[in-house]
Amino acid sequence: MLEVNGFNLYDGFVQGFLRLSNEILASLADPWNAGIVLQCLAIGGLIALVSKMGGAKAIADALAKRARSPRSSQFVTWVMGLLIFFDDYANSLTVGPIMRPVTDRMRISREKLAFVIDATAAPIAGIALISTWVAYEVGLIRDGLNGIGLEINAYGAFVETIPYRFYNILILIFIVCTIGFLREFGPMYKAEMRARKTGKVLGDEAKPMVADEATELEPSPDITPSVWNAIIPIGSLIVAAFLGFYFNGYNSIMGGGDQAKMSIFNDSPLSFEAIRTAFGASDASVVLFQAALIAGIIALAMAIGKKILKVDEAVSIWVQGVKSLNITAVILLLAWSLSGIIKELGTAAYLVSVLSDAIPPFLLPSIIFVMGSVISFATGTSYGTMGILMPLCIPLAFALEPTESFVLLNIGSVLTGAIFGDHCSPISDTTILSSMGSACDHIDHTRTQLAYAIPVATISILAGYIPAGLGLPLSIVFPISIVAIIATVRILGKKVPDPA
Repeated sequence: MLEVNGFNLYDGFVQGFLRLSNEILASLADPWNAGIVLQCLAIGGLIALVSKMGGAKAIADALAKRARSPRSSQFVTWVMGLLIFFDDYANSLTVGPIMRPVTDRMRISREKLAFVIDATAAPIAGIALISTWVAYEVGLIRDGLNGIGLEINAYGAFVETIPYRFYNILILIFIVCTIGFLREFGPMYKAEMRARKTGKVLGDEAKPMVADEATELEPSPDITPSVWNAIIPIGSLIVAAFLGFYFNGYNSIMGGGDQAKMSIFNDSPLSFEAIRTAFGASDASVVLFQAALIAGIIALAMAIGKKILKVDEAVSIWVQGVKSLNITAVILLLAWSLSGIIKELGTAAYLVSVLSDAIPPFLLPSIIFVMGSVISFATGTSYGTMGILMPLCIPLAFALEPTESFVLLNIGSVLTGAIFGDHCSPISDTTILSSMGSACDHIDHTRTQLAYAIPVATISILAGYIPAGLGLPLSIVFPISIVAIIATVRILGKKVPDPA
């Protein structure tokens, strides 16, 4: 579109291709973008080593021992999903195979197991402070904020959007409500009653999916799984990241000319204000890459030092993990390129001119959430949806209401709408992997999950984004939303037996 002159389609295609390739090269040449890509790949290597050493399996096994009833086994599955917060794929393919024998014994349907796994995969990875999602989300936020000239640290902005991720948070609360009340509704109620009464965890015509991918990084049978094989590498990642944020921001501020910020560190370097200021001034892409690299080196040293893996095996597993996130790097580069071309096309400026007088500002977060849901459901990718909508939503939000809080609210609605649509989509990778991990019929999983996800999304809009768009404080919005979730489960749900 940019290169076509009149009807000269040949030049349009050729010059358009050259422009696209230059955009990709420029995206990768940017130090921030390069750091984000490297951080993704390094975390992929770390996750592979932790899985192969049996760390994730050991944590899951330890928790599984506490599952002694349908209620407790579902709750343990939920907790396990929260603990494996660093990657949605690792979550789906680790929790499912470990908890499946337990939930089968407790007569919990595979559909319910798949739902709990799926609803604690992308929703928790999307809001975790450190995960394979953070790099991508922070990169998109940074580009969007730069486009409107808003001077906000991108990682700090990402953290500030977490309270506005209503669907992510409410779906986690919804799971706890169904477990605590032992109430289900819709197709899930039928599935749970079938499992409780007959012991059939799958329907008569179900075709369970098998998680072949889960076996690739399973620990060898002769390895004794240890929780420390996960706690030490992941803990070192978190500690290194937080220390890195502090010292990187500290050096940046002390090397600059802002006397007010420098005085904060001179007076009380370990105060909350100093820590928050340092985090805000840090270069997240560099810090997260360095932290992932340190954690990867520690995991390598543990695997080799404890004789779990030989040197060549450990390096090979790390490389295998890096390869598993190559697609993320590709998507990142294409999203950044698309964002650059959208800016040149003036898409955001056009939408602002058309919609700024037509949309009441308070409705924008809800509209963006719905748009993100539709695109993500249709394409099966939350990453792609975020890449499409983020460069459009930030300028539009800023044009309608030029305040930082309103822009952050709309950023949250993009990220959350993309995850909701992805959560419901039958062609989504995490939906498929959840079916695989739980060995559930994929269509049965999609059908039962859809009946739960839609009410939560509706509450997210009516009790979350609309009141927040009207300026209602989160201290009021969240209690209302949580009460609505509890009421939904209590009113629509029917009691499911809990045999001792």
